[in-house]
Amino acid sequence: MMEQSKQSNIEIIDLKSKIRDIPDFPKKGIVFKDITTLLNDSEALSYSLDALAVPYKNESIHHVASIESRGFIFGVPIADRLKAGFVPIRKPGKLPYKTIEVNYELEYGTDKIAIHTDAIKPGDSIILIDDLLATGGTMKAAIELVEKLEGNIIGISVLIELSFLKGRDLLGDYPIHSVLKY
Repeated sequence: MMEQSKQSNIEIIDLKSKIRDIPDFPKKGIVFKDITTLLNDSEALSYSLDALAVPYKNESIHHVASIESRGFIFGVPIADRLKAGFVPIRKPGKLPYKTIEVNYELEYGTDKIAIHTDAIKPGDSIILIDDLLATGGTMKAAIELVEKLEGNIIGISVLIELSFLKGRDLLGDYPIHSVLKY
């Protein structure tokens, strides 16, 4: 059972009521989980951040790494809660220093993400944060980037997991914490 947030009386099951379904976005047949309605509710947002961070509150974390763009919404405040640094993982051309890149598959195409070459030092303890785990392609690419920099991935935390897409199966043995599952 998840620890109750000090600032909130919202139960985890109530968080689902704060997420709006948008059918046929970004393309026909996909039901997009719109978190902007959750972000608009201060109690739900605070509880979500606590729920994402709680598995790591007693860990020594060097960095929270999260993926552009919705992952940033959660990554920075979680880094602050855990007294860790923040590492942005972005689309190519968006980071100003030397980067490494990884290609990955989406459920509706392909894409690429990048990280600064000096963002993580060998042996740094890293947690990966994102808003959504679907097919796992984006998170697998983020794992590859952290591994190329020899970071030690402590775990992965996502707000929403679309279990029926089996993205977890693509990510190996890393501990995965999902606040909400569909």
